[in-house]
Amino acid sequence: MHIRIRRSAAAIALALSAVLPATSTVAVAAEAPTATETASGVGVEYFPDPAGEGARTRVPADSPHTQPPTNPRQRTAAQDGEVVPIAETGPTADRLDVTIIGDGYTAAQQEDFLQDARAKWDAVTDIEPYKSYEGLFNVWAVQAVSQDSGVTGDPTQDVTRNTALGSYFFCDEIERLICADLDKTKSYADKAPATDLVIVVSNSTKYGGAGYSGLAGDYGYDGVSTLSSDNAQSTLIAAHEMAHSIGLLADEYQYDGYGDYPGDEPAAANVSKLTADRMAAQGAKWADWLGEADPSGGMVDTFEGGDYYEYGIYRPTADSIMRSLNTDQFNLPGREAMIAGFYRSANALTPLADPATRTSRFARLSVSLATLPAGTLARPQLRWYVDGREARQARGRTSVVPAALGVPSGRRAHTVTARVVDRTAAVRSAEVRAMTSNSVTWTVKG
Repeated sequence: MHIRIRRSAAAIALALSAVLPATSTVAVAAEAPTATETASGVGVEYFPDPAGEGARTRVPADSPHTQPPTNPRQRTAAQDGEVVPIAETGPTADRLDVTIIGDGYTAAQQEDFLQDARAKWDAVTDIEPYKSYEGLFNVWAVQAVSQDSGVTGDPTQDVTRNTALGSYFFCDEIERLICADLDKTKSYADKAPATDLVIVVSNSTKYGGAGYSGLAGDYGYDGVSTLSSDNAQSTLIAAHEMAHSIGLLADEYQYDGYGDYPGDEPAAANVSKLTADRMAAQGAKWADWLGEADPSGGMVDTFEGGDYYEYGIYRPTADSIMRSLNTDQFNLPGREAMIAGFYRSANALTPLADPATRTSRFARLSVSLATLPAGTLARPQLRWYVDGREARQARGRTSVVPAALGVPSGRRAHTVTARVVDRTAAVRSAEVRAMTSNSVTWTVKG
């Protein structure tokens, strides 16, 4: 059984080291920006150009545009805080739970928000590997009722609106950066059954958004993405930002003047100090993918520049969604890291019979499998074992009777195990392959 554990970004980076080759030394770049809250604010990533590379800055955790409602009935609207399932695919303990909150939607516009939330999630899950692993997500929409319709700073900086989360363009004087009040956001996110990641959909046609990550220590979930509701390009902001939290992926762009990478081998799967020759010789990082044609274009190799530095650090491909938003493609190493992340927080297999209870050889044992559609990257295989030996006749079945599997009668107890392994071709690392497996074992009386 999967047990959900909330961890800080630093703890997750250390956990990732367990699946890296022994030849890698794990460290975080000495000057790499983080989103940990400090007295000087919170680190955010934003994309000033809808087809360009990202940038980072620090912003306040609250919003100067959060105001008490002037209409005393505004926040007593029946919809305020109501949770509507967008996708409920399994128990929260076995799923990645995404909570989508609307801002700048009045009581009369809540149906518009729900339509926008569904449309944004559909757009995110049109992107691989989200598309193939959509069945590992639960998605909850939380209705936040705003007094005013729209967002502060839209269309111009002098426009102010009173909204539930205080979302605003021109955050830190940057027009396309949408910030929100993180405490207000948490007050709504906490209404969902569970939350691993938050998307704030701001009611606007204007391009913009941001990503806060590494928030688990302060807020209980790792990341918050903000994006405008009716701008198609803003969807890529959420897809990129979620990848930091789920896949532990680094940014693949660099800043002019950052010069040489100063740290040890980074933990992230998509950046490395190793050149292609050294990587191949050591079997490290994306060695298994070198020379392969990549969905982002070109071949997987080592391209200098990434993790904010210009020299001495390499990324797998010339471009990818982790470098700029002129593509919606993750490169092959990035896809593999995302799949590892999906399975780090979710399970494809859920028991429907309590594994803690000893059962009889004639009692039916059942499991449910996450819906991972055929014809996609995912290739889950379900198998059953009696005392560690596979019962081949039961492959793929979600319900079995132990006696029919071959559990014999007698006084001795036996074990029956259901195990699912994802045989996707998008994973080549044995360590990541092991992460795609989960199993449940029952003790059966003979």
